[in-house]
Amino acid sequence: MAGIEVKSEIAGKVWKIEAKPGDRLAEDEAILILESMKMEIPIAATMSCRVVEIRVAEEDSVAEGQVVAIIEKA
Repeated sequence: MAGIEVKSEIAGKVWKIEAKPGDRLAEDEAILILESMKMEIPIAATMSCRVVEIRVAEEDSVAEGQVVAIIEKA
């Protein structure tokens, strides 16, 4: 099964990574948290899934539309 790309909806900085490859997440559970304009914005799973890959590290800057993680349906 091909992985599903999880993209950032905003530009910001990776504040905290909440999940690691292999973790199983429920729909709407945070994969990571971005900081943008002094606000914390979670990037969440869009479905029940397993995390395949995290493509950013804490403190990385991300652009709007950048792929930050790969998931697969659980």
